[in-house]
Amino acid sequence: MTHAQTVMLPDQKLRVQAYGENILRITLTANPDFLNRDYNITVPDCQPIPAAVSETEDLLCLRTEEMNLSVKKADGTILVSAADSQAYSTILPCSLTPIEVFKNTWEHATVSEGHNVDGARAAAEGSEAVFDRIAFRAELPLSFEADEGVYGLGSFEEGYGNLRGKKQYVYQQNMRACVPMLVSTRGYGILLNCGCSMIFDDRDTHTLTLDCVDELDFYFIGGGSHQAVLQHYARLTGRTPMLPRYLFGYIQSKEHYASSEELIGIVSEYRRRGIPLDVVVQDWLSWEDGQWGQKSFDPARYPDPAAMTDELHRQHARLMLSIWPIMTGEGKNRSEMLQHGYMLGNRANYDAFRPEARALYWKQAREGLLQYGVDCWWCDCTEPFEADWKGETKPDAHTRYEINTDEAKKYLDWDRISLYSLYHSQGIYEGMRSCSDKRVANLTRSSYAGQHRYGTITWSGDVTAKWETLRRHIPEGVNFTCTGEPYWAFDTGAFFVKKRSQWFWDGDFDRGIEDLGYRELYVRWLQYAVFTPLLRSHGTDTPREIWQLGEEGTPFYDTAAKYIRLRYELLPYIYSLAAGVTLRGGALMKPLGLEFPDDETARNMLDQYLFGDFMVCPVTEPFYYAANSTPLDCSDKSRAVYLPHSIWYDYHTGEKLAGGRTIRTRAPLDIIPLYLRAGTILVTAPVMEYTGQDKNPPLTVTVYGGADGSFILYDDDGETYGYESGEYEEIRLDWNDREGRLTISARNGAYPGMPESRELHIVRVGSPEAQIVVYTGQEITLTV
Repeated sequence: MTHAQTVMLPDQKLRVQAYGENILRITLTANPDFLNRDYNITVPDCQPIPAAVSETEDLLCLRTEEMNLSVKKADGTILVSAADSQAYSTILPCSLTPIEVFKNTWEHATVSEGHNVDGARAAAEGSEAVFDRIAFRAELPLSFEADEGVYGLGSFEEGYGNLRGKKQYVYQQNMRACVPMLVSTRGYGILLNCGCSMIFDDRDTHTLTLDCVDELDFYFIGGGSHQAVLQHYARLTGRTPMLPRYLFGYIQSKEHYASSEELIGIVSEYRRRGIPLDVVVQDWLSWEDGQWGQKSFDPARYPDPAAMTDELHRQHARLMLSIWPIMTGEGKNRSEMLQHGYMLGNRANYDAFRPEARALYWKQAREGLLQYGVDCWWCDCTEPFEADWKGETKPDAHTRYEINTDEAKKYLDWDRISLYSLYHSQGIYEGMRSCSDKRVANLTRSSYAGQHRYGTITWSGDVTAKWETLRRHIPEGVNFTCTGEPYWAFDTGAFFVKKRSQWFWDGDFDRGIEDLGYRELYVRWLQYAVFTPLLRSHGTDTPREIWQLGEEGTPFYDTAAKYIRLRYELLPYIYSLAAGVTLRGGALMKPLGLEFPDDETARNMLDQYLFGDFMVCPVTEPFYYAANSTPLDCSDKSRAVYLPHSIWYDYHTGEKLAGGRTIRTRAPLDIIPLYLRAGTILVTAPVMEYTGQDKNPPLTVTVYGGADGSFILYDDDGETYGYESGEYEEIRLDWNDREGRLTISARNGAYPGMPESRELHIVRVGSPEAQIVVYTGQEITLTV
């Protein structure tokens, strides 16, 4: 048994190690020794384990109880299979091509500051490029089976689903959030341990090319199923912390609310109308004019921030506040960073890679904002450099890749340009945890592997209001969440609504919310958002509070209200899904192909996905109005839905349907098609105006018969990290379909303030009446 084994290749050497029974690490170097660079992706307690090794003249073989790996000594070809000999994948010989890496020095540089629609920017000129080292461009050739689907790499504006036959540029930018993880329908994943940009190409070269590495280092994660791969990914990269319960409610935002009075007024109006709301968001410009990125409130518009947050909290709403890693002008925060030498070369972005700089950044946020009652964070613009957010014409994909990565390389090490958001998020999380037991929540525009452990949610960036954008968001979202980074969101209704001269400001609705065509798009986007990790409205050009859609009794208002309320009905179910991700690994959203890997139609589905047990089928075309409120002659308000092989139920009607076919289903404005598989156990609650309004509401347990099933209902205090020391409750529900029996297990665990009993309304779809039981923590078995 050994912890590592090395194969000597011409001019290079290959090391293989086991980091778990289903995790193998493979490293190729051209250096005299392995460097073992740390990119903050994996956690320190995941270390190599012993594995069995055997050798022949031609092969080196490494074996765990779950996996086999063999390396051809002649060329480094790697074959990885399950222990039962089921092949996972063949990795063809990798290559390392030397490149010269330079870094810039900025002692005599001049800095110009400015603004674009993406906020303040600063650029330095007059740097001196100094040779730093020889590094490598790495190629990882991948061999896929004809019937194999591949997903992941992050959230990108192209809206690809299955990546087979696609070319994807993987780099950080507005509308591009990276996760260097591929997952396959054959039950494995590949996690790259690096921080550079890369290009996935299954169209021309069938390789994954890494722009700059000191050695090629990656993990091959087995398991045989997507769920198993994500469990092992969580072991390798860390557990996802629980987000606060309120964050799963409705979040109202726009670009931007401009005063204490306006923020409070928004919440008051939602309360007056009885529409649920949990969070109101202060976007940029909460600081004084001329102090971009200063982490304090403008005293003219927010004269008493503590009183403001007290009033929001009195109305049972939380405040999310936008903070930036870029600071320009004459703010005290920027001066302090410059005084300590904690800025990057443009003297505006703080150096998040330095622990002492992260500590100072957090100190500024704590003293200027947190002390006044700010609840959660919006860490905007965390790429943090861009070069193409201008002009009338959008550059082609390869040109955008080059100009944006070249800009980042001016200020960051070439092999770390994708990591800024990961380290920035670490600073926010560790800082808040050091001084508060309130759960960290950080909405951020970029991501990376491992970032989930810092309480982050990544949103898709500043997208445009088009039906095509809505359609692309469906595969975009699941390609992010299927990697093991579970929390993803978007601006409901899109950020840019109108059309202007810049290539990215390209919405179809110049009349904004006054356009009935935009109202239809917004409502359809909102329906989709209900079945994503965060339900959040945001954007520029036009307001989008619910009353902007009309008044009660009109179709767009009523449909929006219906689906916001539905989100609150589903909160016990959604919160339990989130707990499952934290405690057992997994994803809230995932592509159909990873649940039905042998189904070709499911593998290539773009406009359906799974949210927990729900198969969600958003409507992605207008039925009522085109732009400028132009009526459409569309009598067939329906859409095609593919039902994979199983038994399915229409959520809205309860109709039982056989799978393995495509159907057409009604989808008028107030219906997003939703289906649940046989065996689903769905737990819901009465609608509340905010999470926690009723600490112990009666719960409805709905059983969808036709197959056995189970569900674990979870609860805790919703606010603190007490769950980390076991302060939570789980109740397992098991459905035996043949016997028509539901077993509610004895309660597992407890937390302060936990109800002694719960009222449960048990319903079987198709049965006329509910059974009402009082659950006191002891096992109950019911015939349903």
